[in-house]
Order: sequence, then structure tokens, then C-alpha cells
Amino acid sequence: MSTTTYTEYTQVQRASAGLAPADERRWMLEYGPMVRRVVRKMNSHTGSAIDSDDLEQIGLMGLLEALRRYGEPDDEFPHYAVVRVRGAILDELRRQDWRPRGARQGAHRLRSAERALRRKLGREPEKDELCAELGIDSATCEQILLDDNAQELISFDALLAERDGQHGHVPGHEAQVLDRLGLVQALNALDPREQQVIQLYYEFDMSLAEIAAVLELTTARVCQINKKALQKMRAYLDPH
Repeated sequence: MSTTTYTEYTQVQRASAGLAPADERRWMLEYGPMVRRVVRKMNSHTGSAIDSDDLEQIGLMGLLEALRRYGEPDDEFPHYAVVRVRGAILDELRRQDWRPRGARQGAHRLRSAERALRRKLGREPEKDELCAELGIDSATCEQILLDDNAQELISFDALLAERDGQHGHVPGHEAQVLDRLGLVQALNALDPREQQVIQLYYEFDMSLAEIAAVLELTTARVCQINKKALQKMRAYLDPH
């Protein structure tokens, strides 16, 4: 995949956010590690469908856009920048159709099995119950759960990027207040365990495996909690 370099991009798009070229370069270096963290996390969900170096270039373009739209960074800028970087990467993932057909089919079977067991058991099914329902082993089931959870995470990040775009006409600080208020309200709609998982993932930048170790749960269980929490938050933030 050919990717526009940072230098080529800056030559094409020199916007007027009040930052001099030297300041842009300084802030790009300052927030470069943040871009790499976002790329590592998102690439872990997509099974390395796209080369990490390509995703990092795309993320850096998103960071540059964020700097030019926001202006001089302050305490609120990192949150704004993360949304912009994720949005840029999401656009490329969608363009590349990152999920193989087999993963999509597996996720469809998983969701059907979950619905059937939920009706039958009156609760969320355990991993071994899903394995039995699907007729697969534990490792295969866990991979399907991870793939399905990746789609949920990508979809939620896409919603955050879309909300950011809707607030694009609002001055930076006011847009941040609107976004933060909505997210806090959506977070409050979750139960305590769901809140914990979401906060560890988004605020403490922990992977699902790390969250599982901290909470002394299986990765599969964390996937289930995380998916349900994201679905609740998405329904709250986008009721249509």
C-alpha cells in the first residue's frame, strides 16, 4: 500500500491554525508516541491486517490535522487528538475492508449463539457454553470473541470520530465540553464492572488481556463485558 509521507502531506496542506512550521514539527514529535500507542492498540484488534508503519503514517496525518484545526495544544488537546488519529486510521481500515470474510462469518455465528443461549439461560452465556453451542474448541471460540470485540471497538471509535466531526463547527473548547459531557453520561449508564473495563481500556490505555489480569477474569469474559458496555454507550450516544 502506498502512503503519503508526512513531508508530502505538509506540502499539500498548509492550514492556518496559527502554528508556525517549526511549532508543528515540535508538537508532532511531542505527540508522536501517542500516535504509536493508538496504532499498536488498534492493530492488535485488526490482526495486523494493515502494516503498522502505514497505519502510523496515517495516524500522523490525523495528528497534523488535529494540530491545524485546534491550534496551540493545551490540557484538552490530547483527547481531541486521539479522536482525530483514531478517525484517520478507521477511515483507512474501512477502505481496506480489514476483516476477512471468515472473521465476519464467525462473528455472525457467535452473535446468533449468544442470543439463543441468552434466551435459554436468562443470562449471559459463559465461554464453555458458547463452545458447546458452536461445536468448537476453546481457542477457536476465544479468537472469534476477540474478532467480534474488535469490530465493536472499531464501531465505537467510528462513532466517536463521527461525533467529533459533528462538533467540528464548534470552537475547540466548547466541542470538548460537549463530547466529554456526553461520554460521562453514557459511562454513568453502565454497571460498575462495565465502567471499570471501559475506563481501564480508554483512560489507562490497557489491552483486553491486561484488563483481564487486573480484574482476575478471562480475556473472553472481558471481551463480553466490553462489548456489552460499548453497545450500551453507543445506544446512549446515538439513539437513532
